[in-house]
Amino acid sequence: MADHIDADDWKTAATQFVDAAGTQFAYRRLGPKTGVPLVLLNHWGANLDNFDPRIVEGFALDRPVYAFDYRGIGASGGKAPLTIGEMSTDMIAAIRALGLAQIDLIGFSLGGFVTQQIMFDSSGLVRRAILAGTGPAGGKGIAKVGPV
Repeated sequence: MADHIDADDWKTAATQFVDAAGTQFAYRRLGPKTGVPLVLLNHWGANLDNFDPRIVEGFALDRPVYAFDYRGIGASGGKAPLTIGEMSTDMIAAIRALGLAQIDLIGFSLGGFVTQQIMFDSSGLVRRAILAGTGPAGGKGIAKVGPV
């Protein structure tokens, strides 16, 4: 598959690094070199190995797919941020450092919080977004998400 990047499956996709916002962010990419890139943002405490390979590989059939470790999580450097705003700033910087001008974005759980903030902070970056297993700031029960 010469038109694909890095690997043919998620399990063999190499972890790479991009310098952004004063830190090295770990990421993986899979899929063809063309198409609107899809960025996946994971749940609280999850790293690149927590993504389901079959789901990532399905998304990567017709577009490049990128997934990141947040600052201080997995193989990324630095200390984990304490706010969604900081996480948004980090992810926007990492996405832009890879030269991605426009993306589709899927945020799962905490990743959904970050996705919403990215759309607020950098509206022209995101073409489409899917929010999965998440909620809005101030939404019912959101304040209890940490203890849950």
